[in-house]
Amino acid sequence: MINTGDTAFILISAALVLLMIPGLALFYAGMVRSKNVLGTIMQSFIMISVISIEWIYIGYTMSFGPDIGGFIGDLSFFALNGVTGAPSETYATTIPQTVFMIYQCMFAVITPALITGAFAERVRFAPFIAFSLLWSILVYNPVCHWIWGGGFLAEMGVLDFAGGLVVHLTCGVAALVACIFIGPRTGYGKRMFIPHNLTMTLLGTGLLWFGWFGFNSGSALAADGIAAGAFVATHIAAMAGMAAWCGIEWYHNGKPTSLGAASGAIAGLATITPAAGFVSPNSAVIIGLSGGLICYGAVMAKSRMGYDDSLDVVGIHGVGGLLGTICLGIFSSTAINPGGADGLIFGNTDLMIAQFKGIFIVGGYTLLISYLLLKAINAVSPLRMDQKSEEEGMDTSEHSEGAYQH
Repeated sequence: MINTGDTAFILISAALVLLMIPGLALFYAGMVRSKNVLGTIMQSFIMISVISIEWIYIGYTMSFGPDIGGFIGDLSFFALNGVTGAPSETYATTIPQTVFMIYQCMFAVITPALITGAFAERVRFAPFIAFSLLWSILVYNPVCHWIWGGGFLAEMGVLDFAGGLVVHLTCGVAALVACIFIGPRTGYGKRMFIPHNLTMTLLGTGLLWFGWFGFNSGSALAADGIAAGAFVATHIAAMAGMAAWCGIEWYHNGKPTSLGAASGAIAGLATITPAAGFVSPNSAVIIGLSGGLICYGAVMAKSRMGYDDSLDVVGIHGVGGLLGTICLGIFSSTAINPGGADGLIFGNTDLMIAQFKGIFIVGGYTLLISYLLLKAINAVSPLRMDQKSEEEGMDTSEHSEGAYQH
């Protein structure tokens, strides 16, 4: 039967996840140069339209349709055929299937939007849309089905409460492939690329933090104790990630920065995402601190590795999702969530083995398909802006407008 409290909670959670899209747009836009502000925002906003349409027609049924061989859903729900106000017999038995569908839609929207930070300031708009749409169909939808739609990784015992593998690892791996394939910004390593408006980035951080409560606690799919625990764990990990990043930055560079505080909070949030509904508050503190420290190290390492991940998608989301997936294998407790499994500290090695299998399978698949898509699209229409357009900026060259009038 429909539970009105659960239904209201998931509807609000879906709205909170949607709010993360403009939050992400502001977070990214504040870190680029002023000539690329609107182009960067547009890359996030257009995903709301493009991926929502894709989700209605094929995304939802590929992800959550009746299983075909553990790999993909069939086309039973094509164009939302049969998706009604009645509860789903498989995924959420106390809310209308339409509510479950639109909540999951928001996850599908934000995942390709996260990738955009890796190649910010240098990608043409039309091939970017083609890549994002095809990547969602060929990467996001299958991986979502493998883990959340009853696919083979779920059968293997892989756990992911709110998207450490499905969202953060996939976008992080795709981001790494994309920024290496497309190449660095013109002048990278020879000139400084200074964020034009960190106030905007901090506002985006606040919106992301706020929306993340819907992202994580809503993944319980009910207004219950698991949702409450995920809500608490989410906030704890974010504040711990911020503290850790600021602390190590202060030690390393002599001063903490507002960009460091924002990055640390997002690192903590990304790291707790796969584990939020399975771990205790004390475990969330450890996970958040680990996320802040290790993601800081990953961001510092990119200059030595020579790739231009413009807005640190790989170091924060990719590394955070991977780390959180491993931490889930360590700290997960059936005392917190009876539907999960005990982790390594409770004497269970099987979960940790399953988590590593999930990381290698999802990471390897995402890397391969992302590379092939980039190669194919680039052969048809170059992804990279020409040097003149890049120097002019995306706002003018791609959209014929400007964020700031002089």
